[in-house]
Amino acid sequence: MGRHRATPVRPRYGRIATLAASLAVTTVAVLGGTGVLPDSESVADPVAIEVARDPEATAPPAADEAPSSARAGASGAAETEAGAEAEAEARLVDPREDTTLPPGSGRGKRVVFSESRQRVWLVEGRKKVVRTYLVSGSVEDNLDPGTYAVYSRSEQAYGIDDSGTMKYFVRFTHGERAAIGFHDIPIDDGKKVQTVAQLGTPLSHGCIRQRRVDAIALWEFAPLGTTVVVTA
Repeated sequence: MGRHRATPVRPRYGRIATLAASLAVTTVAVLGGTGVLPDSESVADPVAIEVARDPEATAPPAADEAPSSARAGASGAAETEAGAEAEAEARLVDPREDTTLPPGSGRGKRVVFSESRQRVWLVEGRKKVVRTYLVSGSVEDNLDPGTYAVYSRSEQAYGIDDSGTMKYFVRFTHGERAAIGFHDIPIDDGKKVQTVAQLGTPLSHGCIRQRRVDAIALWEFAPLGTTVVVTA
């Protein structure tokens, strides 16, 4: 029996690689045909992939959610409208608190009475107001706007038809039944016919009622001949 030297067996890597490649190609073909692997027309949308990674990054706004720019615009418009309304309200002045001298009230020293604002101004010069205060004029339409002059004064006076007594009466025109002028709040049966808090509201039957201190101030300010301007 002859002796032979044992020859080591070497793996044949080339054939193995070839076989593996063939199996891979075959597997891909089979899986692609069965729909397990995507074909070229069903490649995932890269945008969808990105959304899947970060839903807030590129996802479009929901149908019922306006873009942030639109929301910001609407909010800004609402704030502007609210600001305009607040500014308009701030410009509104209660007639009782409006102390500005009525326009077109004349020149020189004068007494100005506004029927709509129920307020009197004592004015020296063109616009120099030395005193202004609320009064109670007539509930009747017995005084027309215009320019008058003080023609009579009585420190103590008596109303008609038992309407009480009054002091510091400064008359500047005539009504249908009696003179019209400025005086303090009348007293009837020992009581004032109205309160000081009611000044600013028409309550008399012809004249202009004032607080006692204001009646004294007008009495001292308006001698005979002093101009009296009545505005609407």
